[in-house]
Amino acid sequence: MAELLYQGHGSYRIRGGEGVVVYVDPYAGRGYDLKADIVLITHEHYDHNDLSLISLKPDGKVFRGRDMTDGVNYASAEYKGVKIRAVPAYNRKHSVRECVGFIVEIDGIKIYASGDTSRTDFMPELKKENIDYAFLPTDGIYNMDAVEASECAELIGAKHTVPVHTSPKSLFDDSVAARFNCKNKLVLHPGEEIELLK
Repeated sequence: MAELLYQGHGSYRIRGGEGVVVYVDPYAGRGYDLKADIVLITHEHYDHNDLSLISLKPDGKVFRGRDMTDGVNYASAEYKGVKIRAVPAYNRKHSVRECVGFIVEIDGIKIYASGDTSRTDFMPELKKENIDYAFLPTDGIYNMDAVEASECAELIGAKHTVPVHTSPKSLFDDSVAARFNCKNKLVLHPGEEIELLK
């Protein structure tokens, strides 16, 4: 059974039932003790790509957003049974040519790791994906705010939607998370680990 550890800010770790370990945007919090099979970097800002925290397994791989898009085309990959697909992510502070979100499928669970973004023209397409967990930024400074993120959550229609990247100054801001409202809202605090369910 897959598990997810929310580390804070935009960082989280996914562990599959077969022991495959995936880190998304390593930077914040704790829980970097497990060696990585896969590291996903949505973009190259310092608060999303601290690879010094990660120990890769000998055959571990890093997938960087900048290598997976030219702003028009988006790459896919499958590694160790994990399906990875880059999708659009952008706003006035994040270039469409350098930033991506990821759709990750592990143990039959589909996760939308949005990266740093605001509303995109692609988001309505995500409803067809039957996303189990969507992670949306909400800080309102470098990304959309909680109100816009709530609207995006409705467009995406994930079974569970998690507010992340709530503040550039702290691991998590409960007051921002409180302003995020959608069906199936799931609030995770740094250090909290959950079992991922269909």
